Amino acid sequence: MEDVIDARGLMCPLPVLRLGKALRGLAEGTVVQIWADDPIAVIDIPNFCREAGHELLAQSDAGDHQTYTIKRGADRA
Repeated sequence: MEDVIDARGLMCPLPVLRLGKALRGLAEGTVVQIWADDPIAVIDIPNFCREAGHELLAQSDAGDHQTYTIKRGADRA
């Protein structure tokens, strides 16, 4: 079962900050899902994953929000 981070109602940069904080406390390979309705999240979350070394497994529109599924990568030195 994957963890769900509900970032609906939060505006940039809070969804990415909440995601980063959650991922820091998890083991490499853990899968999480984040829900966000900030229109900028469609740019911010994929960019965050790429820069931080996490894998964006899926991104979809759920009507009133977007859903992102992310696999935690290794810590970058």
